[in-house]
Amino acid sequence: MKNKFCLIAFSGAVLANAAFAVNWKYTTQKPGGNWTSPGFSTSGWEQGEAGFGAANPPGSFIQTEWSSSDIWMRRDVQLTSIPDNPAWLVHHDEDLTVYLNGKEVLNMPGYSTSYQLIPLTDSAKASLKKGRNLLAAHCHQTDGGQYADVHLVDADNLPALAELMDFTLPPGRKFLTQWGESLNPETVWQEYPRPQMKRNEWTNLNGKWQYTVTEKSAARPDEWAGDILVPFCLESQLSGVQRLLEPYEALWYRRTFPFNGDKSKRLLLNFEAVDYISTCWVNGKKVGSHKGGNLPFSFDITDVVKEGENEIVLQVTDATADYQLRGKQVLNAGGIFYTRVSGIWQTVWLEQVPQAYIQGIAVHAGMDGVVKVDARTVGGKGTLELQVLDGSQQVALVTGAAGSSSVTATVNNPMLWSPDSPHLYVLKVRLLGADGRVIDEVDSYTGLRTVGKKVDKNGDLRFTLNGEEIFHWGPLDQGWWPDGLLTPPSLDAVKFEIDWLKDAGFNMIRKHIKVEPRTYYYHCDKVGMMVWQDQVSGSPSPRWTLLDPNPVDAVWPDEHHAQWMEELDEMITLLDSFPSIVVWTPFNEAWGQHRTMDVGKWIVERDPSRLINIASGGNFWPVGDIADRHAYPNPDFLLQDVRFDDYVKVVGEFGGHGWPVQGHLWDPQKNNWGYGGLPKTIDDYLSRYKESIHVLAELKRRGIAGGVYTQTTDVEGEINGLMTYDRKVIKIPAGELAEIHRVLTQPSE
Repeated sequence: MKNKFCLIAFSGAVLANAAFAVNWKYTTQKPGGNWTSPGFSTSGWEQGEAGFGAANPPGSFIQTEWSSSDIWMRRDVQLTSIPDNPAWLVHHDEDLTVYLNGKEVLNMPGYSTSYQLIPLTDSAKASLKKGRNLLAAHCHQTDGGQYADVHLVDADNLPALAELMDFTLPPGRKFLTQWGESLNPETVWQEYPRPQMKRNEWTNLNGKWQYTVTEKSAARPDEWAGDILVPFCLESQLSGVQRLLEPYEALWYRRTFPFNGDKSKRLLLNFEAVDYISTCWVNGKKVGSHKGGNLPFSFDITDVVKEGENEIVLQVTDATADYQLRGKQVLNAGGIFYTRVSGIWQTVWLEQVPQAYIQGIAVHAGMDGVVKVDARTVGGKGTLELQVLDGSQQVALVTGAAGSSSVTATVNNPMLWSPDSPHLYVLKVRLLGADGRVIDEVDSYTGLRTVGKKVDKNGDLRFTLNGEEIFHWGPLDQGWWPDGLLTPPSLDAVKFEIDWLKDAGFNMIRKHIKVEPRTYYYHCDKVGMMVWQDQVSGSPSPRWTLLDPNPVDAVWPDEHHAQWMEELDEMITLLDSFPSIVVWTPFNEAWGQHRTMDVGKWIVERDPSRLINIASGGNFWPVGDIADRHAYPNPDFLLQDVRFDDYVKVVGEFGGHGWPVQGHLWDPQKNNWGYGGLPKTIDDYLSRYKESIHVLAELKRRGIAGGVYTQTTDVEGEINGLMTYDRKVIKIPAGELAEIHRVLTQPSE
């Protein structure tokens, strides 16, 4: 069922781009007389700040409570001049009628799901006048929640919703990590972005691009607003722009690149991640579009590229609402949800490949030493050859059947991958022609390990790695940065954080509602850090009932479910070969949870080599391998509930103990918070942390097989990290944490 609530807001001063709170005179009792006329008295009406509502649907900005079936509103607007292209900026649910100087000028029946820009009709434009104008509106709703928001704007100079609604933009002050402070725009993110399938011929396109922002339906711009530093999103400090992209806007990029390559090869333009809908042109010719904000995509630009200078233009739109898979991003950041991210936010690069080439590989390797490589090829089939090396020493060399898309090798006396010994083997995968000549070759790697579960002597299911019991112990990791938002400022920053967590005695990271750059998982592979990988969430969501019986799923239309499944499948394909990933988590706390049993059965069959945590924190359905409860601040689980006897039992979130460090807060003026109230002293904070670990250790003894502490760092308004958001202050030293954690990571008796 759709959510509905009503909010009305107009602003004439928006035409002058002033940021202010929009105040209205309003009543919920039907007014008599001609209430839309300029001379009508509003004596007895209330005054409130937009928006008005009684719920929080996606994209809402409720500042005055309103829950009746109707609301009538009036507001005066002073215009110093009449713009050439005035428009209504409208988002409504449900029936909305707008009046200008006593005349009905807009009627919007039903409901919308995002902001729409609607030009004023000639008749409505004729009703505008210099000086005082009266805006009036009536909103009616029948059931569910309500929402309506209307602004009078200049379509040639669109405002930000943050200005219209008077909420805080990302902090304009500099709030940087040490890596952000030392960032060199000329050498930003220069690492090869695909460590499991490397080629020698590639060109990094990170650096300064031109950008501008237009109305969503506008044609390609002729003028550009300035430079933006790729791969940092528009909203981030490191981009050099730090501007919010609105749902009714389009973000445009432009850059040129020289080409003097081998004309006998194909040229691929690769985007590691762009949020959310992208369309790309090269030399004025459209080369493709992509939908989805978290995963890589490529365009073959061979036929449009030319010798010498070439031009790339990219258009991006991003609603940050509804069914879109957006994770923790919201239009109005606050609480446990964060600043939106729009546009390019991971590396952009060019790659030359042969006419027939390896498009992708999937590597599957187990503790038995068997290494299987499946390849996707483009431009013709060949024969696959696989070489396995331990360092520089060859340990296997095999050739597959002619025309086969897979090849299998066996490593004798294998060195196994684990957190204590993260041994990796080098792989060279070659595509051979009929004459045995090498057509294409890529470098890869793998770790030999087997993920599983088994019943212990007390009858409880435990995690295993290579057949041995292992307690999964890690932090909830949001992967957000104050200067780059979703984009880490550098690979060194990524390495610092993972290495610190390893030194602190963690053997696992729960990567929360985010897909990281591929180099992140490569470092986890190298240092021996297991990963629980979440699917990025969208909405709508059902009621969150934790582990209560008989949960209810949200209803998603087939079209949006298909997109959700496509992005889940692509994420698994992207990350399938990383040995560090041991658990997939499709849903978290009922966010966007739908068709759970269908999704669960599909993913169990899709990847039988890993364990499935169908719904971290509930809502629990009987599918997959894991039953997961969230409990704050101290961990807890319904250990006596027989429904979970056939599942590995974990506490997928707990803790969240907060400690604010002055001088290292995202916004000192806002409510910075942690779970369970804030401690008085740092010693009290440490004592609370130790108590939570003590409780988890007791739960481990009683059958709990893993735990996730919230969280690695502070994030925006959350101050419950083990280090500050800028990573400059460590609240508890890594060595001390490792000693505290020993009770969890040491073998069970």
